[in-house]
Amino acid sequence: MVERFDRLAYSDPSDLVFGVSKRPLRYGFELKVGGGHVVPELKYAPRPGAEATIEKLRSEYADITREALERAVNLGFPALQLETEYVAQMTYNPSWGEEVLRLQKDILQKYHDEYGIKCALRATIGDVRTPEDGLRDGEHYRQVIESFERAAKHADLLSIESTGGKEVFNHALIRSDVKGVVFGVAVLGCLDMSFLWDQIVSIAQREKVIPAGDTDCAHSNTAMQLAGGLLGRELPHTMAAMIRSLGASRSLVAYERGAVGPGKDCGFENIIIKAITGYPMSFEGKSSACADSTLMGNISAAACDLWSNESVQQGELFGGTNPQVFTEILGYDCALFNSAINLGLARQLRDSLVTSDKFRDPQPLVLAPENACAIGASIVESAGSYYRRGLDAALKAVEIIQRAHSDGRLKLNDIEAKFLAKMAGELKAMPADEGPFVEKMIEAYAGSSAHFDRRNYGL
Repeated sequence: MVERFDRLAYSDPSDLVFGVSKRPLRYGFELKVGGGHVVPELKYAPRPGAEATIEKLRSEYADITREALERAVNLGFPALQLETEYVAQMTYNPSWGEEVLRLQKDILQKYHDEYGIKCALRATIGDVRTPEDGLRDGEHYRQVIESFERAAKHADLLSIESTGGKEVFNHALIRSDVKGVVFGVAVLGCLDMSFLWDQIVSIAQREKVIPAGDTDCAHSNTAMQLAGGLLGRELPHTMAAMIRSLGASRSLVAYERGAVGPGKDCGFENIIIKAITGYPMSFEGKSSACADSTLMGNISAAACDLWSNESVQQGELFGGTNPQVFTEILGYDCALFNSAINLGLARQLRDSLVTSDKFRDPQPLVLAPENACAIGASIVESAGSYYRRGLDAALKAVEIIQRAHSDGRLKLNDIEAKFLAKMAGELKAMPADEGPFVEKMIEAYAGSSAHFDRRNYGL
């Protein structure tokens, strides 16, 4: 069953706040997300070399799981969610991923039974598909699907960071080709999401687990990392902000096909998705500096239901293992969020988080609650095609940035301002009709991108 979102779940941006969602979820060992409090979600990675054998992987993940839960219980944190984001070897060998998840779930059960900690496990399958091997068939596609089938027997949530359209997107991004970026994300990315999430949701329903969601990491986070900070920019920040908004139209497809959240942490566009769907979302920001340096350290917490650290590699710090230390950081962050909720001060804390980052850069600007709702409205009120609603989201982001720059609230240097005007002109000149545009882009990229194959997208 396909769900169509034709209106915002949050018509009033002031209601978009951390810890509360319109459609809260219950799963795992007594865990409730989006029902009035924020839960820490720890993400981790094994040390290099641990992926060499299943025995080493089992030992590594067993240590990580026990150590994190021990720290949470020791400090009196009431809840903890774990996210096991597959290393490539776990997808290439689906039985490895299953063994790790089974072991982790047993440990979670033990700590819940003995100490009462509410907990759950998210499995994020690595998208090892490649355009040349096939996005809808081939050995790598089969490994991804088998990994989901096996993971569904043990995990509470199923997620992926799918990469469809990236072969075109990367080619377009480094050339500042706005049309190619829109084609890669809003057309190819959405078509791949639609196909892939039908398979994931079918598996989840069969095994009675939750199909949680996807992210636009492959596109939006690539742009974010290339844009960098205020020094050494390799990509205009205005373009990265536009791509984030464009990426929200793509991430929405998972929820249209049956995903119900919580969306994954590295989807900074999740505030737009929450505004549209009302589903709970995970976010990352300042506490993810171990993996990502961004200009959105505080604002990304504005509407979080789960609060994550991105991914920290197993190892030792003075305060304990890396996962233990980040469990503590996340736990205290969530204690602050939840105290604000209990004291009736959630909106004040939310507004402080937003204000601290909002005009730092175009990228956090488009994620402020009122702008997230405006972009979300542009998506749900669009004419309907993946292309058209992606283009509308991109145009709305540009409008928001231009308005903030023109009234002096957002400071853009001359290069950024000129690129913004150029990008706005190119977006406005793009055709309203998807058909001729798609055929023209297929012809262009069939010759310029070695790995682009229209059959991967059912075109």
